[in-house]
Amino acid sequence: MLQSAQYSLDLIQDEARELVRKGVVSRHQPIYILCQFIPPREWACIECELERCNFLLRDRIGDLLGREEWEND
Repeated sequence: MLQSAQYSLDLIQDEARELVRKGVVSRHQPIYILCQFIPPREWACIECELERCNFLLRDRIGDLLGREEWEND
């Protein structure tokens, strides 16, 4: 999973998008569910980046991912 000490919003979104794609989490679950998939020592950095970008842990994962583009409509 996430292993770098630098956590950008893009990196967090990519990780969440991959978990949604695999069916491990739902877009309707709160963002804090992601902490189950990220080592605790790294979660604090994720929380700080989310807060910096005005996301709350109770917001839905779908809010974090925003609008998605579909290749085959």
